[in-house]
Amino acid sequence: MNPAKRHEIFSRLRAANPNPTTELEYTTPFELLVAVVLSAQSTDKGVNLATRRLFPRANTPEALYALGEAGLADAIKTIGLYKSKARHLIATCRMLIDLHHSIVPADRAALEALPGVGRKTANVILNTAFGQPTMAVDTHIFRVSNRTGLAKGKTVLEVEKKLLKTIPQEFRIDAHHWLILHGRYVCQARKPKCGECIIADLCEFKDKPDHA
Repeated sequence: MNPAKRHEIFSRLRAANPNPTTELEYTTPFELLVAVVLSAQSTDKGVNLATRRLFPRANTPEALYALGEAGLADAIKTIGLYKSKARHLIATCRMLIDLHHSIVPADRAALEALPGVGRKTANVILNTAFGQPTMAVDTHIFRVSNRTGLAKGKTVLEVEKKLLKTIPQEFRIDAHHWLILHGRYVCQARKPKCGECIIADLCEFKDKPDHA
């Protein structure tokens, strides 16, 4: 894909949604960290339902840690893998308290050292909470990048690196959100809505349905 086409794709996505953000509900970097950890293999909608109950009770490392593993598990039991997520979050709270003065670090290595926090989660935190131009490649971004021709790659890391290298600087902060939302609502896995897509004429997907 040539640079002019890539620039036009992001120009249109920006025009349609000038201030994109995550659909996870949060007010602090710590709340975002908790929500992102809970969102693994779960929907944002389901996570928001759980955190609306959880955060009024506990939304700091100390308060969450005080719930204990069993208490936290009970509070988030509507979410898949809730027991392992509770275990990770309690351990993460302990590390934040002991090593980071209860503050979520704006540093990749420190974030990835937290239990339950991998590269993708760290990228979401760095981008959404701290405004860093990172790219958290989830299933939506991986699919959209390969399907449209924006960044083809066999692995998540390969796609991440290609996107960061080729997305024009002016779009990098928000590109992560635009691509996730585009994949979630338009460029869907089984039946992409090409008829509703604002970048369909720029997309290099060879198997576009005739009547999307």
